[in-house]
Amino acid sequence: MHSDISATNGIIYIVGGGPGDPGLITVKGLACLRRADVVLYDRLSPPELLEEAPAYAELINVGKEPKRHRRSQQEINDLLIEKARAGKVVVRLKGGDPFVFGRGGEECQALAQAEVHYEVIPGVSSVIAVPAYAGIPVTHRGLATAFTVVTGHAGDADSSIDWEAVSQTGTIVFVMGVEYLPEITRQLVAHGRALDTPAAVIADGTTYRQHVVVGTLADIVEKAQGIRPPALLIVGEVVRLREQIDWFIPQPAGLLELVSKIPTIPVIASREAAKQSHTKFVVYKS
Repeated sequence: MHSDISATNGIIYIVGGGPGDPGLITVKGLACLRRADVVLYDRLSPPELLEEAPAYAELINVGKEPKRHRRSQQEINDLLIEKARAGKVVVRLKGGDPFVFGRGGEECQALAQAEVHYEVIPGVSSVIAVPAYAGIPVTHRGLATAFTVVTGHAGDADSSIDWEAVSQTGTIVFVMGVEYLPEITRQLVAHGRALDTPAAVIADGTTYRQHVVVGTLADIVEKAQGIRPPALLIVGEVVRLREQIDWFIPQPAGLLELVSKIPTIPVIASREAAKQSHTKFVVYKS
């Protein structure tokens, strides 16, 4: 939804903050964050990014934990609309990408219905970034030409997941799957995946707390005991590549250094304003 920003109406930027490493936020997402009046942030959005908001910005934690929500989705929608109608520049900061298990689409529906100005700033999804930081590409010539992304809640008894179809994919990535790990592995094996298929559980991916457990469908449940969310399960032959291309050494120092060196980039409300700006790099609305 593209609309000009008026003096009386605010705007909401639904920003993907990336998978954990604050340096993985996009340049446009960072620019929006640096001019925000209000930031509504999720539990899994990189906390270091909040330091990039202006000192005057109102920071509101609307994060959800399994079976415990600070605010309902309806309350979050209402708060976004309220702040925008008050003329504020609002950033809805989410972990990963807003449209990949981030409920960003639901929020956009609510904002469109309320006729509130908004824009979506995609983010780097944990689906590809977390395996990459563990030295595991989701596709690789000769090993996997396709990958499937499944919510970890697929292991719930009430899930409608087509396990036969999912099991046939070269690489399978389960997001938020730790709680249902035993049922997920059972279903994959029951629908034709071999017990010796490589699997890995990656906790706190792309951060200095990253921890990777590697096994097979036969033993990954036992090996991953004690792993707590946020964690991702990846299944497929690509997991074997970790032995050769594991590159990331988790360390706390310097995670925010790259972010702090990115210059402030103004968000210009229109192409005309962009043409009149003397700034070399400009993020503008079409």
